[in-house]
Amino acid sequence: MKVILDLDTGIDDAMALAYTLGRMELELVGVTGTYGNVYTEMGVQNVLNLLAMFGKEDIPVFLGETHALYKETFLRNAVGARIHGQNGVGEVEMAKAKRQAETKSAVDFLIESIQKYGKALTIVATGPLTNLAKALQTMPEIKQQIGSVVIMGGALTVPGNVNAYAEANISKDPEAAKLVLESGIDVTMVGLDVTQRSQLTKVDTQIWRELDTVCGKTYADMVDYYISQHTHSNGTACYLHDPSAAICALHPEWFTMLPMHMTVVTEGEAAGRTIGDATKLRTPNPNVKVCVDVQSEVLEQHLKETFLALFA
Repeated sequence: MKVILDLDTGIDDAMALAYTLGRMELELVGVTGTYGNVYTEMGVQNVLNLLAMFGKEDIPVFLGETHALYKETFLRNAVGARIHGQNGVGEVEMAKAKRQAETKSAVDFLIESIQKYGKALTIVATGPLTNLAKALQTMPEIKQQIGSVVIMGGALTVPGNVNAYAEANISKDPEAAKLVLESGIDVTMVGLDVTQRSQLTKVDTQIWRELDTVCGKTYADMVDYYISQHTHSNGTACYLHDPSAAICALHPEWFTMLPMHMTVVTEGEAAGRTIGDATKLRTPNPNVKVCVDVQSEVLEQHLKETFLALFA
């Protein structure tokens, strides 16, 4: 399966990247960067550093949009800086990659890849959906060519994590999310409904640390920091937001999905809310599959086995 990751890297984005690298079934053809957990440039540098650490410097990395479709700037919020650290990777120091991002833009790379690979391509987007929305705006005809899109974002049956309505990724560019979800393309929404059902603990990270490898220690330090910021567990376990989306791309059978025509609220106190489109309740062939349950123990074990093999 050919995959593009669209990341705002981010500790859980770093886990999604490692998972993708660790699965022989997945061919990572490129990584596009966006804003969210960090600024776009910082997230792209984190990806370049991680790929260098894994010896995967043949995978191209592209700078994406730096702010929402209809805004002029993006200001990283204090919560994101706390959860992911000032540098986006839990204050862990990594060797700086020698190479830089490609000169081509992320939007152009997305368009060209969709045209090249068509239905064989899966895009896994774990940040705001601005890059993909901009690609659809720039060249609307790719809607007919695009394969599947798996997003980490949204919440349908549980409250948001920004407020009662909105999940963080969607809330940063509700207009982009609305455009993508209403576009008719094949979208799987991996939201808080399922990502908060799976977790890792410090018992898991200690196993990586004991491998005594650079990769194992780096990820153990990153994820330990991430765990320490999770108040739901009193700092003993972290949710698996972005890795769940990457895993869903390869193993959708582990998820229970509800087919729906989805939309996004873009104004008022509920801005960023992902919800069924009331105007299309009788419209056949819904294009969005909303994940509402997951075999969390199977997913967790699969992720642990993948990481253990990759970090060794």
